[in-house]
Amino acid sequence: MPRGGKRPGAGRPKGTGKYSESTRAIRVPESMVDRILEYAHSGGFKLPLYGGKVAAGSPAPTDDYIEGMMDLTEHLINDPATTFFVRVTGYSMINAGIHPDDILVVDRSLEPRHGKIVIAAVEGELTVKRLYKKNRTVRLLPENDEFEPIDIAPDEVLHIWGVVTNVIHTV
Repeated sequence: MPRGGKRPGAGRPKGTGKYSESTRAIRVPESMVDRILEYAHSGGFKLPLYGGKVAAGSPAPTDDYIEGMMDLTEHLINDPATTFFVRVTGYSMINAGIHPDDILVVDRSLEPRHGKIVIAAVEGELTVKRLYKKNRTVRLLPENDEFEPIDIAPDEVLHIWGVVTNVIHTV
């Protein structure tokens, strides 16, 4: 009887495993197995988080103590399956701390409630604005007095792509 190799009917049927899709084996050098598994289980990569705090006023003494390793995805993303990033253009949200070229972290699973900053589709264009939703009035408000609010008529359909959860601002 032959041994090894592919045999008809052997193994788990495709698409029935943990991920409901086909899988494949990969070869990894033994010396890297632990690092790759740690990375895969962490969901991203980690950077050092220093234990000392940085003064925003007068300079303060520092220390080189590393408190631990920090994975930014744990702090910026609640649900990776419903989160996306989008880059900002324009100045309508500068008073909310959102500037051109900033990257917004947007969660599609969050309810777009009154006062939240949202990504909305208006006349086929995406915009970032603060949602005003009271009684039957719906508006998209800029955070810059040089821009006008966008009024949404009662018969108009407003498509909210998601709620902004974080802003990655490059200095």
